[in-house]
Amino acid sequence: MLNGPFVLAIDQGTSSTKTVIFNEKGAVVARGSEPLRTMYLEGGLVEQDPREIFENVLASVAKCLADLTSKDGRIEDIRSCGISNQRETFVLWDNEGKPLHHAVVWQCKRSMAVCEQLRNTGLEETIRQKTGLLADPYFSGSKVIWLNLYNERVKQAIAQGNAFFGTVDTWLLHQLTGGAAYLTDHTNASRTLFFNLETLTWDEELIRSFGLDGLHLPGIQSSSSHFGATDFGGLLPSTIPVTAMIGDSHAAAFGEGCFSPGIAKATLGTGSSILMNIGPEPKASHKGMVTTIGWSAGDRVEYALEGVIVTCGATIEWLKTHLGLFNEVRETESMARSVNDSGGVYLVPAFSGLGAPHWDMNRKASITGLTFNTNKNHIVRAALESIPFQIKDVIVAMESDTGIALEELKVDGGLTSNSFVVQLLADLLEKPVVNLGFPEVSALGAAYLSGLYSGVYPDIDYLQKLSAGHSSILPNAANEAVRTAYRGWQDAVGTTPQVYITH
Repeated sequence: MLNGPFVLAIDQGTSSTKTVIFNEKGAVVARGSEPLRTMYLEGGLVEQDPREIFENVLASVAKCLADLTSKDGRIEDIRSCGISNQRETFVLWDNEGKPLHHAVVWQCKRSMAVCEQLRNTGLEETIRQKTGLLADPYFSGSKVIWLNLYNERVKQAIAQGNAFFGTVDTWLLHQLTGGAAYLTDHTNASRTLFFNLETLTWDEELIRSFGLDGLHLPGIQSSSSHFGATDFGGLLPSTIPVTAMIGDSHAAAFGEGCFSPGIAKATLGTGSSILMNIGPEPKASHKGMVTTIGWSAGDRVEYALEGVIVTCGATIEWLKTHLGLFNEVRETESMARSVNDSGGVYLVPAFSGLGAPHWDMNRKASITGLTFNTNKNHIVRAALESIPFQIKDVIVAMESDTGIALEELKVDGGLTSNSFVVQLLADLLEKPVVNLGFPEVSALGAAYLSGLYSGVYPDIDYLQKLSAGHSSILPNAANEAVRTAYRGWQDAVGTTPQVYITH
């Protein structure tokens, strides 16, 4: 029999919802997952049905509860619930709780012209100073402006004061509480273009300048706090409190233990999101990062810098699918190790432009340094090396922006199983790289924050102990070859060598 107390965590992602139940040791006791449909429409529009998102969550929770009871776990031992969510995706609804439009997904590019207009009118610098973000379609606000301009139903509702905005966490909470709660947390608020990082409130001046005066916005609370209570539409015998809401990348950073300044996490997926804790004060980036809120609990608010790398695992997928250099991604590690180095070959993976810290979206991908001695193993090695090289670029820029030296890097995502990549990352950064080897870090972060508030986890020190003991990859002392390779990468990208912080 499984013993409680338990915390239930919902990780509502773009392609699926995962529900995971954790015990007081932070170990998984039950799981449930449900795929989610996304509509990819003409003109770069990406949408989801808000009701489907909610039904998807209930289906995922039902599967997880069934898994718990099949193992003789007691549903009554679930103490609280935490929610992590796909960031920047948002819903607009009316005062009856009916959606005014499909949910607009973070990947949607409909507001490119709106962002261009914001830049042309000189608003981008104000946006950057107040919100820490860029005028970019990635963030929710620009797409709300687009709907207000081009969708008659939304436009009328905003003008009449009958439009309620919420990121996915807010929409789910509203539905789960039967409309009783209309709230969000600091992390999700900080991704909207509406939120002032200094005052921790919605910025009325910005909202007015966006022409969104009549728009209702949710109350803002700490990521770890009481948001409401739910029985998940009767799936539970009685209600439990929702005591955490947090954006998924922030949840992953918290789940991996980015509790103090200088600890960063990198997700090695199709692309990469790198978040570094920078402490209790926001710091502006001059190197192409965005400033955001990492997490908050009680009166404690921890800020973070985030760098987005556009292409990581997608490069390896391209080598497999389009060049046919190997059959399985797992073959790449032994291919890379079969040659002593990349033979002077560099692959700059600007297939969709280069992200942080370069932000050259017109750049095209390139392979340089080819000779008659080059074979496919050199190209595969160069492709794998491009991932740690890009992460190093981002970390150096973050250190330069903040004056905070990296302490250690936590990694998650599919490519962490490639020990060539992880070791090169440690060697390049000259810092330990910690690999949790755990797929549900966002759910774990949401559970930790929820359990902190509901008393399942006593304090951050306790969570620190739970986060210890994971496999740590240490840098090799003989590092000159790695430094030389990185200088070659900087030449290939066309950047001047960065100034290093001395540790």
